[in-house]
Amino acid sequence: MTTILVTGGTGTLGRLVTERLRTDGHEVRVLSRHSRTYPVDLREGGTGLAEAVAGVDTIVHCASTPRGGDERAARHLAEAARPAGVRHLVYISIVGVDQVPLGYYQSKLAVERLIEESGLGWSVLRTTQFHDLVLRLLQGSAKLPVMLLPAGVAVQPIEVAEVAARLAELAAGAPAGRVLDMGGPEVRSFPELARAYLRTSGRRRTLLNVRLAGKAYRGFRAGGHLTPQRALGEVTFEQFLAGSFPARG
Repeated sequence: MTTILVTGGTGTLGRLVTERLRTDGHEVRVLSRHSRTYPVDLREGGTGLAEAVAGVDTIVHCASTPRGGDERAARHLAEAARPAGVRHLVYISIVGVDQVPLGYYQSKLAVERLIEESGLGWSVLRTTQFHDLVLRLLQGSAKLPVMLLPAGVAVQPIEVAEVAARLAELAAGAPAGRVLDMGGPEVRSFPELARAYLRTSGRRRTLLNVRLAGKAYRGFRAGGHLTPQRALGEVTFEQFLAGSFPARG
C-alpha cells in the first residue's frame, strides 16, 4: 500500500476520502489548517508543507475555498511535490468550471490548468454539487418567510461519500488525466428540492422564483453545470434528507 496525503483532510469531502483510503489499507497523512499532525495553510506554504509531502506517493487535493487563494495554494503544493518525488496528484473539481463564468469556478479551472502543467502525474475529477451544499443553500433561503429561488436553474446533487469513493479509487491507481465527469442520479429544479426539504424538515414557506442577472446566472440556466449523461450517483436528495433529519412521529 502507498502513502497518500489528503489536503483539506478535515473537511466534508477530505475526511471521507481519508477514512476510505485508510479502510483500504493505505497510510494516510491529513493536511489542513486544523490538522493535528500537518497543520499547514497551503496558501502560505512554508517548511511544514515540505515535511508533509516527504515520502508521499500520491496527493489527493481536496482543500478549496470560495474565499480565494486556491491558485496560490495549488502552486505551493506542486512546487513542494516535485522535488519530493510525488508520483500522482489527484484533484477534485466541479462540472461546468469551463462553462459557467462564476468567480469560484474560474479559479477551479485555473487550478486544473496549473496541475496539468505541473510536471506531475495527475488525475482530475469533476463532479456536480454535493447534497450538503444544496441543503445549506435551502436552509439559508428558508430563514426568510419566503424562500427566494433562482428561476430556471436546475441542479444535479450528488452524495459526498460516493465522490470520496471515486477519489480513493483514482488515488490508488495510475495518473489518468481528466477522467469522466460524475453527477448525481437526478437533475432537479430548485422548487422541487425546496419542497422536498420543507416536507422533511417540517417547515412551511412560500416559494418565489427570482430571475437574476449576469453571465454566471445565464450559464446556470443553460445547464453548463449539469452532466445528465454521467448520472452515476445512486443516493437521491430525498434519501440524503431522510438521513439528515430525525424521523417525525
